[in-house]
Amino acid sequence: MFGLAYGDALGAPTEFLGYAEIMRRHDLPGPRELDLRGGVAMVTDDTQMALAVADALGSALEDGHALTPERLTPRLRGRFLAWWDSPDNNRAPGNTCMRACAALAEGVHWDYATVRGSKGCGANMRVTPVALQHGLGEADRCAAAQLQAALTHGHPTALAASDLTAAAVHAMAAGVAPKDLPAYLRAHAEGQRRVYHGDWLGDRLWRGPFGTTPEDFIARGWEECLEVLARLDAALLVPDRRSDPCNATGEGWIAEEALATGLLCFLLYPDEPVDAIARAAATSGDSDSIAALAGAFAGAVHGMGGWPGPWAQVIEYREELERLSGALAR
Repeated sequence: MFGLAYGDALGAPTEFLGYAEIMRRHDLPGPRELDLRGGVAMVTDDTQMALAVADALGSALEDGHALTPERLTPRLRGRFLAWWDSPDNNRAPGNTCMRACAALAEGVHWDYATVRGSKGCGANMRVTPVALQHGLGEADRCAAAQLQAALTHGHPTALAASDLTAAAVHAMAAGVAPKDLPAYLRAHAEGQRRVYHGDWLGDRLWRGPFGTTPEDFIARGWEECLEVLARLDAALLVPDRRSDPCNATGEGWIAEEALATGLLCFLLYPDEPVDAIARAAATSGDSDSIAALAGAFAGAVHGMGGWPGPWAQVIEYREELERLSGALAR
């Protein structure tokens, strides 16, 4: 969780800069110092919404309850609306999240409020808490990852990419070696290819332009994820630490590309977490989301020991990060 926030904060100042401009300002691999404002390293909506998901999970599981869609859905809705209405929601939030939350605020059921054609990276930049939640079985982890995406992003690739992002974080936290991760993720995608979690997602979300059955709907998402994983594999055949990672796996504005480019940056520097998020921050696309995901991946492997100690004292939302990370672990 701290890695996600560090990457988010490091990538925020470069989000709307071109690659050449970033490279004029920073040496390779990219910015390595958090930008402080009044002594605080500010994050974006990526960290804010990840904290909202973590808080919803904790509330759903309190008093020993099992995680169910009936307990998680209203809590996600409530935390997302609290974020949407917060004065701190001033960090260039994604249009899809804002549009869906506006509909939720009017009382529209989530499977009508969601933006069905959107697979923006807002779906999976916030999913890390699901991966880290102690005690979840694989089926519930996959379903919860997809559900938290579906409240705002209704495209099947948004759901699949969120599931796959959670699978990556969970696998590395559980000890899967970074070099084995691409093969692990391909196997996960193939295994989930036609699994539609109807008890979590309901019977309306899949109806529309993306498939004639629930299985066809979700398969569309997994197929697009498998395509971007193939691009990741190709990029890793001849690792290039100098070129813009977005050239290989996409600019990260959409969910599957944010996952792949964040993974590419991490896998270019699997033993150097600060360099991994620096590389992710030095990208021409959605650099804060790419770096947030790269930070989540690096943090899953290296833990707090992978980051400069002083960063924990200056990162925005430090107390919430500590509290909710502890709750996830317990």
